[in-house]
Amino acid sequence: MAEPRRRRTRRLADIQRALAHGMGGEPGSRLATRLAMPVSGDTLLRLIRATPIEREPPPRIIGIDDWAWRRGRRWGTIVVDLERNRPIDLLPDREAETVAAWLRGHPGVEIVARDRAGAYADGIRAGAPDATQVADRWHLLRNLGDALADILARHHRDLRAAAKAADQASAKVPLPLAEPSGSPLGEPPRQDRHAGRRARFDEAVALHEQGWPVKRIARKLGMDPKTVRGWLRSGQLPTWTQRSRGSAVDRHAEHLRRRWDEGCRNAAQLWREIRERGFRGRQRTVQRWVVRWRNADPASLPSGCARAAWKAPGKRRAAWLVVAEADVLDATEHRFVEALLAASPDLAGVVELARRFRAMVRDRHAAALEPWLAAAKGTALAGFAAGLARDLAAVRAALSLPWSTGPVEGQISHLKTIKRSMAGRAGFDLLRRRVLEAA
Repeated sequence: MAEPRRRRTRRLADIQRALAHGMGGEPGSRLATRLAMPVSGDTLLRLIRATPIEREPPPRIIGIDDWAWRRGRRWGTIVVDLERNRPIDLLPDREAETVAAWLRGHPGVEIVARDRAGAYADGIRAGAPDATQVADRWHLLRNLGDALADILARHHRDLRAAAKAADQASAKVPLPLAEPSGSPLGEPPRQDRHAGRRARFDEAVALHEQGWPVKRIARKLGMDPKTVRGWLRSGQLPTWTQRSRGSAVDRHAEHLRRRWDEGCRNAAQLWREIRERGFRGRQRTVQRWVVRWRNADPASLPSGCARAAWKAPGKRRAAWLVVAEADVLDATEHRFVEALLAASPDLAGVVELARRFRAMVRDRHAAALEPWLAAAKGTALAGFAAGLARDLAAVRAALSLPWSTGPVEGQISHLKTIKRSMAGRAGFDLLRRRVLEAA
């Protein structure tokens, strides 16, 4: 019923220990008092430290990453078993010697997923020389974005000129003042939507014939796997014959057109007026209607309501725009990219290399790595390619193996939640016990 020389029963100690691991010292103390089991916060912390840490089975595939005690000043390392998706240890720093010592104590590790940090690479080579290192794919793309942003920073004049050209082209493009009765406001016509579905269906069928799994096809097309699976099973694109009921704004179109011709461009004012006439929709619906007409007829805007100029993006935003998929960019962004590449042939070659690398990483096409490194020599991406060559084995493993540090990032978020809930009492031993117990 109770241990010798103890002041609480085993059952009470188990409950208070669970409160301590789940809530910490002072929060656990307040809850224990409400549950008629009063105990001090310091006692709960002692219960945490007195709990023995269970021995984990030998890990085979792990992921390691750093987390911040104090951002920019002090760092620690978390080790996660990727096969079971749970943390198995915390290390007090992110030095190579600490990582090597931990790996020597766990000789069964075969695969280690990590970021591009050199300290982790050195520690893994020293502590587990036979283990396969896997560079994280997200960090590879992030390193590419940083390299491309540095290159674009040296073309600031081209960026501003391309932004100006795209803005002027957007102002001149006439958009039809179509009535909203054909389709809901803000949506493309039915023919365009059907053509887009047909293009995605054809691409899904082609990728399936190449042996791609359904989830990979859905991830590439940005669709739900169930939709892709249904398309492939049926063998044909479904047809939708649902009749559109139009928009609730249609009944007030005459009033809105008259007020528009009178010079009223304020969506909130128009919404208040038609609401008094019986409109029950949201203000956002009228805002979409106003945006549609304002884009279609920018010259009709009164003074003080002129269309805002499209600003030149920063280097990081521009680096994302030039490599992004075409279907995620709007018309102005498309024109910006086209004007930028047309004005600088050298930059166009670099962007083409960056797009090839991005596709290679996303599709995990390891066979294209060496040809890409050879093509990048002598270009502005030569420094980035040299860094990949120094870490070639880990990069090649990233393109051929499914492991990454994504689950580690999720565990770091959980770790931060626990650390912040400890209100300054998060010593390393205490934090380590709480994190491992929570797992």
